[in-house]
Amino acid sequence: MKHLSPARQAALVVLLATSIRLLLGLGMGLGIDESYMVASTNSFHLSYFDHPPVSWWMELAIRHVTGLDTPIVVRLPFILMFVGTSALMFGLTRRLFSPKAALWAVITFNLSPVFSLAFGTWVLPDGPLDFFLLASGWALASALGIGNPEMRAEPRAGHWLIAGACLGLAMDSKYSAALVAVGALLFLAFDASGRRSLATAWPWVAGAIAILVFSPVLIWNAQHGWISFGFQGSRAVGASFHPLRPFIVWAGEALFVLPWIFGPQIWLMLRGFRFGADRRFRFLATLAVIPVVLFSLVAIWSPRKILYHWAAPGYLMLFPLLGVWISELTGRLQTAVHRTAIGTGILLAAAALFIAGEVSFDVVPGFNSLFSAGHSPEIQAADWSSLRTQFVQRGFAQNHNLAVAAMRWFFAGKIGYALGPNIPVTVFGGDPHEFGVTHPPRSLIGHDILIAAMPGAVPAIRSEYAGRFKSLTEIPPMHVVHHGTILLTVPLLYGHDLLGWPR
Repeated sequence: MKHLSPARQAALVVLLATSIRLLLGLGMGLGIDESYMVASTNSFHLSYFDHPPVSWWMELAIRHVTGLDTPIVVRLPFILMFVGTSALMFGLTRRLFSPKAALWAVITFNLSPVFSLAFGTWVLPDGPLDFFLLASGWALASALGIGNPEMRAEPRAGHWLIAGACLGLAMDSKYSAALVAVGALLFLAFDASGRRSLATAWPWVAGAIAILVFSPVLIWNAQHGWISFGFQGSRAVGASFHPLRPFIVWAGEALFVLPWIFGPQIWLMLRGFRFGADRRFRFLATLAVIPVVLFSLVAIWSPRKILYHWAAPGYLMLFPLLGVWISELTGRLQTAVHRTAIGTGILLAAAALFIAGEVSFDVVPGFNSLFSAGHSPEIQAADWSSLRTQFVQRGFAQNHNLAVAAMRWFFAGKIGYALGPNIPVTVFGGDPHEFGVTHPPRSLIGHDILIAAMPGAVPAIRSEYAGRFKSLTEIPPMHVVHHGTILLTVPLLYGHDLLGWPR
């Protein structure tokens, strides 16, 4: 492969990684978040409860075009978009540093599990977020004339417009794009050339374009009492004190990104803030620093769990720095990093293929029987299609006045995806997420409701909800069955005629 150009080598890496992602996407059922996104709505809207609309529009579009909602179909736009994201990673790194650095940025980007397997395969908002953030970063670097000195790159004012549009689309993908935008403003404020550009109209026009592109989200939130902003913002509110939590967050991020990638990235980011640091390093470090630092700080006072992938937009911007660092290594350290990359690729591919094979073909016979009901890891990776079979066999499908209620949004997502788009699904418990918008319980007054209870929760549900129906009766449960083993028993209550629901 060494006789090929870095661009061709990068293309082969992306082709191989995409093949692995396609096999994973084909062999693995929809996860909790994916099932929820597919099941909670069947309509295009300006925005949605959890996240802005781009990822929802992508999976809705492929479903409407194909008429299918199988895992590989709804994942296909995200897998293909990651090919484009890898190309943008190569283009941005090549512009700033060199083709060899760009090759290593692409290699490490495709080896990092949280980016390659999760964001590059699954139906999540992070895939389009990464694509548009890199596109915006490339356009901003071009607008400011930031590049390899050998290229003698000149500022291209028109690229401010591209940067603004792509930033708006990134914010239309996930709100955390705004953190990178704040980093871009900080760079402009502290960079001599950036300050001069702020005296022109171009950055302000770009900002106006970004807001205009983001305006559907603003309109939807205004129409819905700002519930999405309130939900996301509440995660940073709290009055507790957990001084050790940042270390837990960093450990989790290191695991998700990979420790041998995470460590050098943090070191390289800090180097970007040294006095007299290379402008290119400072540019990327400033774009990255707020997501990388903020969530670790929020963990100190927030009572909510900080998820380790939230800081990913920051680490995304550090792969070009990692690429140039690896490309300049020599001797034993170079050999060690190269061998580590090869070993990581083999392990990552093996893990992906094992997951796909186990979920699809039960390659380890009796694997699920090793766990008690409700504790097999395949609960999340397998589709709960057996519920649909039992639903039809028991005659529930013939009742066109029947809806299904779960007690949690993630439970509703798995059940709703299994039953299909023609069965209304709602959430009776707290925190219904998008189900509270598409099918709030009040909209189902007069319907019969099949309540899918959590194991052990039947007495409490009967006590709380019996007065809202003409009758509420416990009926035999349904079972989530996979490869002949019961993964989960779902207790059921049948509510006849929902009488009302408090506002």
